[in-house]
Amino acid sequence: MFDKLVLVTRKTRLDGLLARFNTAGNAKFYLSQAGLDFEDYQREHDTYAKSLEKTRGALESFGLKLQVLERAVAPTYLFAPSDVVVALGQDGLVANVAKYVGAQPLVGVNPDPERFDGVLLPFRVDQAKRAVDATVTGRAKVREVTLAEAALSDGQKLLAFNDLFVGARTHVSAHYRLRVLGPREGKVKGPKSSAAPWVRHSSSGVIVSTGAGSTGWLSSVCAMAAAVAGALGGKAGEPVRLGWEDPRLFYVVREPFASKHSSAAHAVGFLEAGTKLELESLMPSGGVIFSDGVEDDALSFTSGLVARIGPSAQRARLVVS
Repeated sequence: MFDKLVLVTRKTRLDGLLARFNTAGNAKFYLSQAGLDFEDYQREHDTYAKSLEKTRGALESFGLKLQVLERAVAPTYLFAPSDVVVALGQDGLVANVAKYVGAQPLVGVNPDPERFDGVLLPFRVDQAKRAVDATVTGRAKVREVTLAEAALSDGQKLLAFNDLFVGARTHVSAHYRLRVLGPREGKVKGPKSSAAPWVRHSSSGVIVSTGAGSTGWLSSVCAMAAAVAGALGGKAGEPVRLGWEDPRLFYVVREPFASKHSSAAHAVGFLEAGTKLELESLMPSGGVIFSDGVEDDALSFTSGLVARIGPSAQRARLVVS
């Protein structure tokens, strides 16, 4: 069933500094001038290098083809149905890779348990071989994670493991029209449809969260709302918590501004299966949609474009212990 292992790696913080300053000496001088500990960067780098060497050795023992892939290449790499994907890095690496691998099983390996919590990294380096063997032989336990999908009117699409952000690239206000379409309304083509009323917004952008992402950016928004309500004597609501497999998404508009020209209506809500959040950009420039905090993979969302966001038919398949 599987004939290739794909090991996805990431650059360390020290790799980033070396790319910027060319030598370790220059990087060390820069950090020391800033009062930072270069040795911590070096320890992290060395630990990752050793973990990569051990993990690669364990995977080579299977006798299958092995492809080592740097995270930056993942968006353009064509994963095959016969691939087992192993991600060696922080939790964010699993989240960022999961949306590109399709239905392939994804094994998250923690290279440095003393440094990384590893919510999405259930296996240590010395457990990687066992986890991959269970996956190759069909014995692995797999959890399917709901993904979010944004589809633009120009044909572009973007998936998210944790969350999608729709708004302005900088900290200026984002301007757009918004509406929620039910299963039947979602089949109506074009932004001029009368399927549901449009609401014009001026805000700091919209976050659409999956169950996996509900403990991340969305939890920060809930914490802020609770703090404001508490300070004003109101009742703080419970944070939104969804399971990884929950088929719903939850969206929230950040800091909606109510004025003569904009509304704060429809600022939060669940998106059930078949339900779409539709947004029409009113931003002549600077509008973007990006997923999981990776702005480099952003889609342009400027005037004339319409985005439809909802639960994706595709699921991420994470191997768990």
